[in-house]
Amino acid sequence: MAFGPLSQIHISVTDVDRTVGFYRDVLGVPFLFQVPGQPMAFFRSGDVRLYFGVPESAEFASRAVLYFRIDDIDAERDRLVAAGVEFLDKPHVVHRDDGHELWMTAFRDPDGHHLILTEERVL
Repeated sequence: MAFGPLSQIHISVTDVDRTVGFYRDVLGVPFLFQVPGQPMAFFRSGDVRLYFGVPESAEFASRAVLYFRIDDIDAERDRLVAAGVEFLDKPHVVHRDDGHELWMTAFRDPDGHHLILTEERVL
């Protein structure tokens, strides 16, 4: 492959401080740093850096759907509901084969980006 794996994803937001509070304090995504004097904040999700920022112009605005792998989707949903997160659905099976099931449930962040929790269960 000519270039390596994905290293960073930009997600447009309207309020970086609110975003930091939600992703760091509510979701528990590992926070890396916020750029002083710039509307930018960075988080770590596995090997991928998440860059949340206010775009400089409309041509750089992004919409994202982020899928987070979870060990226990029911427990994590319960934790987030207790923290005030409103879910769009309940955990449900979206794929099943002979060896496993893929479960998902969805909610939105403060800017309306869809966030999906996923759990793979071995049968």
